[in-house]
Amino acid sequence: MADHVIGLISDTHGLVRPGVFDALAGVDVILHAGDVGGEGVLDELALIAPVRAVCGNTDPEDDDRLPAELVYTVAGVDIHVSHGDELGAPSPELLLERYPQAVLVYGHTHRPLIARVAGRLVINPGSAGPRRFKLVPSVGRLVVGAGGVEAEILDLPG
Repeated sequence: MADHVIGLISDTHGLVRPGVFDALAGVDVILHAGDVGGEGVLDELALIAPVRAVCGNTDPEDDDRLPAELVYTVAGVDIHVSHGDELGAPSPELLLERYPQAVLVYGHTHRPLIARVAGRLVINPGSAGPRRFKLVPSVGRLVVGAGGVEAEILDLPG
């Protein structure tokens, strides 16, 4: 089975940093975990790969392109994407309790995180948008292949 490479991004808040193009080059699809900040962001990301996105707490709730959550299935692996604000202060424990999928992707906290719990994976790619809380902007890459599911966080320049 060929590897499937998925780009993970969140909390762009209207900004697509130039480094995103290099960090997500070659991905098959991009999953955006909310706080998109406008259709222009989705259109710009679509220059890299097809984009699926969810609504964040700063996005308009009536945008048809942004459901509250989505499940993306690749090579038999179900990936759940939500912004995380539906849980108040999202954490791996709360996400694992709420959603049954093998991989859970969320945003909202702006803090990158990868956690493996009982064979399941929780990942927050961090914030790719305007710098906040002295955190380094980042995105994630998820690889689904014969060897299972691997994730990494990539810091963005600037």
